[in-house]
Amino acid sequence: MKNKYIERLYNGVVKENPTLILMLGMCPTLAVSTRAMNGIGMGLSTTAVLILSNLVISLLRKAIPDQVRLPSYIVIVASLVTVTELLIQAYLPSLYAALGIYIPLIVVNCIILGRAEAYANKHTPLLSVMDGLGMGIGFTLALTLAALLREILGNGTAFGVQLLPKSFEPIGIFIQPPGAFLIIAFIIAVMNAIGIKTRQRKLVESGCDGMCANCAAACDKSGEVSAK
Repeated sequence: MKNKYIERLYNGVVKENPTLILMLGMCPTLAVSTRAMNGIGMGLSTTAVLILSNLVISLLRKAIPDQVRLPSYIVIVASLVTVTELLIQAYLPSLYAALGIYIPLIVVNCIILGRAEAYANKHTPLLSVMDGLGMGIGFTLALTLAALLREILGNGTAFGVQLLPKSFEPIGIFIQPPGAFLIIAFIIAVMNAIGIKTRQRKLVESGCDGMCANCAAACDKSGEVSAK
């Protein structure tokens, strides 16, 4: 894409969706995605922390010594998560009760630390904000879609409203952790079936077998042969 800011959004939502492509943040995906509202709440909370942490880390990227880089990231993220948790507790007590321990666990969400290390640490604040927004939207959409499907199949409701007839027998497995795996697998299968191009899909189609170490070694050998 020509616009690098729009590309960051597209990257987070489609090409490198943190849940459906990179398989990150699976703990909240399995635990809180039993209801669609819970999925939206967790997704938006994580998005807010992602955007702000990327912004702060990008602004401080030249001031943070490499020796304490990761501890510094954790302190920044923990501070932002604490503020987010207190705001949810004050203004959305029902959501706070539903998400419980998984709100403070955002601190160790690998999506947030991963984007801080892989992107915000190396790019300008605005690009880092767009990267956090894209990843947050992608995480929220995936989490909400999985939660909505699980709620419909497991309870017969959607956003708390009865959707299926009361004669419908809920499928209990879909509100259990194994149900989350089944739903996510189904969504990924649909994405593959309709040919959505992701980074991993392009690597496979180009002949990459995923063995990065072997590939790098092969490249080094070919470079040595060429040099000779």
